[in-house]
Amino acid sequence: MAMTTQTPSNMTPMSHSFVLFGTLGDLSMRKLVPAWYQLERAGLLAEPLKMLGIDRLDLTTAQYRQRIQSSLERYLPTTVLKPDICAKLQQRFTYQRLDLHNDLAYQQLQLLHWHPVVTYYLATPSNLCGIICHNLYQNGAISEHSKIVLEKPIGHDLQSAQQINDQVGRYFTERQIYRIDHYLGKETVQNLLALRFANPLFGNQWNQNYIAYVEITVAESVGIEGRWDYFDHCGQMRDMVQNHLLQLLCLVAMEPPSKLEANSIRDEKVKVLKALQPIPKDAIPANLIRGQYGAGQHEPGYLEEVGGNPHSHTETFVALKANIANWRWAGAPFYLRTGKRMREKLTEIVIHFKPNTHFVFDAD
Repeated sequence: MAMTTQTPSNMTPMSHSFVLFGTLGDLSMRKLVPAWYQLERAGLLAEPLKMLGIDRLDLTTAQYRQRIQSSLERYLPTTVLKPDICAKLQQRFTYQRLDLHNDLAYQQLQLLHWHPVVTYYLATPSNLCGIICHNLYQNGAISEHSKIVLEKPIGHDLQSAQQINDQVGRYFTERQIYRIDHYLGKETVQNLLALRFANPLFGNQWNQNYIAYVEITVAESVGIEGRWDYFDHCGQMRDMVQNHLLQLLCLVAMEPPSKLEANSIRDEKVKVLKALQPIPKDAIPANLIRGQYGAGQHEPGYLEEVGGNPHSHTETFVALKANIANWRWAGAPFYLRTGKRMREKLTEIVIHFKPNTHFVFDAD
């Protein structure tokens, strides 16, 4: 399926095969396919790279490629779409229907005939991660150069997250595992690093002595878009707060890393998470708001969505107050807000500085 190349012994071979599990899902079609197009457009995809999309629907490769085209037309501006680039990207993709629970079905993938360096991207519910990894291993589809990408959320609580990490760790070393939060690629996040660590004007005032509070808002204008089975078991708290919003909080609040590299940044984020104050049970009403979107003029409410449970208590909106118990942020709360079917799509971080002790200008 892919060409082979000579790679120096001290370098990790470039991946020439990419396998996307859950290729027809919202994440794949909304985020990954447009991202691949931009990489193709920029000439950043290696010529031998081939991709296999795997999902449960019975589609031909031609039908699958048409879905890719529809995704590009829906989620990218028409000004960047070029027919020749679209065609080149689509030719990289083939499709295969697969029952992920059927260990014998994995033999049909014939992965042993591919280039031995394969990246697996699991855009699936996290409870399938262990099953997929086990079956890939049983069919000889994992080598020392294989990589695996896991999408958030990983599990629904600490115990399930630990279990999933242990399952994946049986077949992949830690250096082969990539845990992805695609929100970190947003322009807002990238600019935040430069604002904080390359600007002494803000850096010297980035603490509770000068900042009264911080607001982090991630609003989505869309509803659940037919993803009831996934979303109702997850909710906005697990889908957005425990990953996307906490990542943004950490980037705002963390200390400067010793180096601008993954491990150093991670270490500083962990310190922030450890300093977060738990919300006592009796204080939850004063620090947390949950809600569901109702019906609009042309859109159903959450409880009226197709396939929905009219008695569900799963939240589609969350607002909470978080306090960080360290010298930099004690007394300066963080307000986190996120919801679906909001007035507009928005990712925003607002830093509220304390007013001057003496205001010399006319208040009028």
